[in-house]
Amino acid sequence: MPGLHRKDLLGLKDLTAEEITLILDTAEPCREIFARELRKMPTLRGKTVVTLFFEPSTRTRTSFEVAAKWMSADAINITVATSSVVKGESFVDTAKTIEAVGADVIIIRHAMAGAPALLAKSVKAAVINAGDGAHEHPTQALLDLYSIRRHKGRIAGLNVTIVGDILHSRVAKSNIWGLTKLGAHVTVVGPPTLMPPGLEELGVRVCYNLDEALEGADVVNVLRIQLERQKKGLFPSIKEYSRLYGINKARLDRLAPDALLMHPGPANLGVEITEEAAEDPRSVIVDQVSNGVAVRMALLYLLTGGGREDGLLH
Repeated sequence: MPGLHRKDLLGLKDLTAEEITLILDTAEPCREIFARELRKMPTLRGKTVVTLFFEPSTRTRTSFEVAAKWMSADAINITVATSSVVKGESFVDTAKTIEAVGADVIIIRHAMAGAPALLAKSVKAAVINAGDGAHEHPTQALLDLYSIRRHKGRIAGLNVTIVGDILHSRVAKSNIWGLTKLGAHVTVVGPPTLMPPGLEELGVRVCYNLDEALEGADVVNVLRIQLERQKKGLFPSIKEYSRLYGINKARLDRLAPDALLMHPGPANLGVEITEEAAEDPRSVIVDQVSNGVAVRMALLYLLTGGGREDGLLH
C-alpha cells in the first residue's frame, strides 16, 4: 500500500481521488477493531496526538482521542479556555509550545477559515483540520464517504442529495469535493439565501425544492442549521424552514428502501430532521460516529508514516 505523501490534512479540495480512496481503504482494517474484545493495537506507540479545539465539539474531538488511544498513542486534549490563549498567546505560539513538548500530530478546530493552513506552515508536526470556520471539515466528509461506500459498496454513479444550510456548512463543502472526485452525482438543496454563489462550478446541481431534489436520491445528507453562524433574516422562521426543507417520515418514505439517510450531528430534531426520520432503518447516523473513529485511525496512521514501507495495521 502506498503511503499518504503529505504532511497535513487541511481539506479535500487538495486531495486526489487516489488519496481519498487510500484513506477509505486504510479505514477498513481499522473498523475491524470494533469487533475485538481488546480494542488496542501498538501501531502508534511512542507518538503523541494533541487536540486543540477553539470551538465546541463532542463527536470529532472524542473520536480523535479514541482513535489515538486505540492505536496506543498518547492523546492530550488542550482546553483553550484554561490555556495561555486566554492570556493573549496566539494559537501559532500555543501550537509551537505543544510541538516543543513532543507532539507528532496536532488536530485543530478554529472559527477562522484558513487557521489550520497557517498552523501547518508554522510547525513540523502533522496538522489535521477538524473544521475551520465555514471552509472545510475534511474528516467529517471522509467518514461520510466511508459510510456511503460501506453501505452501498461504491460511490461512483450514486445520486447524493445534500440538504440545508450550504452557505455556512464546512461539511457540505468538503463533501462536495470528495463526492465529485469519486464520481458521485451531487445535488444541493436549500433556501436561496443559504446557497453560496458559484456552486454549479463545483459540478453540482443546485435545487430549491426539496421534494424535487429527493427524487432518485441514493443518499440524503441532512445538514444542521447553523444558527450560530447566521445573520438574522435568512429565512422567515424555524417553523417555515422545517415545513419546506425538513426531513420527516413522509418525505423519507418517498425514497427507495435501500436509500441512506445521514446527518453529521448534532441534529436539531424537529427542525432539519424529525426524531422519527432519524431513527428510520435507512438512517446510518449512529454508524457514522463509529465510522469516524475508523477513518481518523486511518489518518493518524497514514500521516505518521504508515503505509510507506508496509501495508499492515498491527
